[in-house]
Amino acid sequence: MTRFETLKRFITTEMKMSQIYQPLMLIELLKNMDGKASVKDIAQSILNKDPTQIDYFSQIVKNMVGRVLTSKQNLVTKEKDVYSLVGSEDLSNTEAEQLIELCEQKIAEFEAKRGDAAWNHRKRWHRPISGSIRYQVLAAAKGSVNFVVSLMKRRCLKLITSCPRVLVAKMT
Repeated sequence: MTRFETLKRFITTEMKMSQIYQPLMLIELLKNMDGKASVKDIAQSILNKDPTQIDYFSQIVKNMVGRVLTSKQNLVTKEKDVYSLVGSEDLSNTEAEQLIELCEQKIAEFEAKRGDAAWNHRKRWHRPISGSIRYQVLAAAKGSVNFVVSLMKRRCLKLITSCPRVLVAKMT
């Protein structure tokens, strides 16, 4: 059996999916002629398909970044869900490239100054809990989401389920 036939058989008949990760990884590997892709590229592919992340960052754009660049700086306008750079038609390609390079320098300076700490707000308080605690919560809930929500409120805990793990975070 050829490599193509083996992969085709796996994809069409053997692949068992609980999420879209396997085909996304295969796509990333197949995009490159050498059949290689970095963990970061594969993770980015998954991230690009994750609607929860798209929704999260859409809110960041609308409520934070967009507001600063539209209302406060008047550099950008917004019509419905489309942002436009004011005066972009007056910029040459070279000028646009120079501005992109300046933005990339600002990002590099920020990352050099803050390092991984720049993203700690996304990690704070999250830690995996043991399977036994997860079992106790789920067993006590007996399938009742209302019970889990009630427990969360009483204990001031935020329960984040992510199969196969359950993460617990203190509410801030």
